[in-house]
Amino acid sequence: MTPPDLPDLPAPGPAAAPATSVAIVGAGLAGLACAEVLTGAGHRVALFDKARGPGGRMSTRRVATAMGEASFDHGAQYFTVRDPDFHACVARWAALGLAARWPEAGDEAWVGVPAMNAPVRHMAAAQAVRWSARVDRLTRIAGGWQLIGEGLPDDAFAAVIVALPAEQAAVLLEPWHADLAAEAGATVSAPCWTTMLAFAAPLPTPAATLRDQGAIGWAARNSGKPGRTGPESWVVQASPAWSRAHLEAAADWVTATLTAELGAALGIALPTPVHAGSHRWRYARSGAAGGPGFRHAPAEGLAVCGDWLIGPRVEAAWLSGHRLGTHLAGQDLPRAAPGSRA
Repeated sequence: MTPPDLPDLPAPGPAAAPATSVAIVGAGLAGLACAEVLTGAGHRVALFDKARGPGGRMSTRRVATAMGEASFDHGAQYFTVRDPDFHACVARWAALGLAARWPEAGDEAWVGVPAMNAPVRHMAAAQAVRWSARVDRLTRIAGGWQLIGEGLPDDAFAAVIVALPAEQAAVLLEPWHADLAAEAGATVSAPCWTTMLAFAAPLPTPAATLRDQGAIGWAARNSGKPGRTGPESWVVQASPAWSRAHLEAAADWVTATLTAELGAALGIALPTPVHAGSHRWRYARSGAAGGPGFRHAPAEGLAVCGDWLIGPRVEAAWLSGHRLGTHLAGQDLPRAAPGSRA
């Protein structure tokens, strides 16, 4: 689906410099997959993300404990591979030692190695990404767009690609494309509280994963995934319904509650953790808007990608960005000078 073009805008104000590149707001898997195609086609791309480093919803948190560093894949727990293009991508990751199968989660389950964010880190290293850069709004200037927020350059951009969760995309798009903003705003994400627990010794249970046990939607022995090191670590993710009901609860209460739920689900008395903490994902599990997996408003130099345009899977995020990049690659976008890093 191609949204209708916007009506003509008022004449833009002066710009400090002509637009020479494409801005991608959001350097998660969708934004990076799009950038990978565009830079491969010779386009000049700059990515901006409010996080301190790569991962997005494939993030890994590392915590120092008395037993050594514990790591937690506290976002996506694994991914599946169905589309032929994504299969080829994951095969490259596996050949580089960045991904491996995780049989305990199912025959189709894959994880990043040595952490879930390993593929994203690898992709980000090849791109021009500015971290700790928060984009609050977009504004039109002579020659294109400017990003307004914190940690951002004064550059003008010929086009902007929004690669954010639907709710955040709606905020940026609303002043410039009401239809796209409305679609994003109507594609609601489910939240998720995630508790991270590390223990001094392995828990006395053969279980590697749990699903749909009371308040728990998913729990897994994170330290049992391929390539992991460090002490016994568990990730406990509350169900969407429980997370929504307790979205504004105190993190300490969530940690205590989900820890007790884990012990009950495993049928054991849990020892005192050497680390315990929780993270609230407001936009954990995306909706599914449908269509080709991206949106493009060519007259305005705006485009959108993200898992919410296909469905709540890691593969969907990659496919959305890859398809948008492929769609845009042959178009009249700014190109990098030969030998330069886009």
